[in-house]
Amino acid sequence: MDSISLNLFKESLRDWVEKITHQHRPIKVTDHQGQDFVVVSAEDWEREQETLYILQNQDLMQQISYSMETHGKSHGYQPSREEIDEILSV
Repeated sequence: MDSISLNLFKESLRDWVEKITHQHRPIKVTDHQGQDFVVVSAEDWEREQETLYILQNQDLMQQISYSMETHGKSHGYQPSREEIDEILSV
């Protein structure tokens, strides 16, 4: 993550907005008192919030763990031919 001063951030705001929103590169900005804040795109923020929700949800993490275990052993759910056709819109 890039780290810049508040003055530099303000001077080149347009360039930083491009990097933050289109290149998905958050930046850390430090003000004249040494206080830091991070600027991220709304899309990246929402993605991070979803990830945190999943990581904090014990039931979802258990489901993921079980799925990974059964997938690794090739003992996971096997859809029927009809389900596959429906998924693939055949």
